[in-house]
Amino acid sequence: MSQHPAIIQTQLWVNDVIVKYNFCPFARAEVASNKIQYTLCEQNTAEDAVMSMLDGCFELEQHPEIETTLLIYPEGFSDFDDFLALVDLANVMLAVQGFEGTYQLANFHPDYVFADSEPDDAANYTNRSPYPTLHLIREHSMSMALDDYDQPESIPEHNIKLARRKGRDFWQQLLENCINKPTKQ
Repeated sequence: MSQHPAIIQTQLWVNDVIVKYNFCPFARAEVASNKIQYTLCEQNTAEDAVMSMLDGCFELEQHPEIETTLLIYPEGFSDFDDFLALVDLANVMLAVQGFEGTYQLANFHPDYVFADSEPDDAANYTNRSPYPTLHLIREHSMSMALDDYDQPESIPEHNIKLARRKGRDFWQQLLENCINKPTKQ
């Protein structure tokens, strides 16, 4: 079965950026055990996108063998502020639907900028991805992983230092490589 280029490019990003540079020290095991679900979401309104996120929660409920889901939105939310509004709405709906405490959201975007950060700060690349992406994480699994990790509070600091040491151009090239690598459809 062929995959959409956005899924292939996101898989490349997870492997070639997130895992290779250890931005998430827990991702390597999930990639190796094939427990990450990559879902193409063609919705481009916030309401429809949130419904796809909730569908992802229900799917995780039904499939405990899937550890985490990346919901990829290649057709919408290119504006970072619009994407942040989606993230806010998605978090509200997680709570409304009773998933708060069961799942948490991480988010990634091609133009991600941390609050109080400059757009060209290399640290932003710790959350920059080929496409706007919502990451559904099982809270229980994350809690267990953090309990077993020495100094989990050091993860963001380590990532920021690495990103800044390598520099903006380095990360931008890696991101472009993920997007421009030939994909079979």
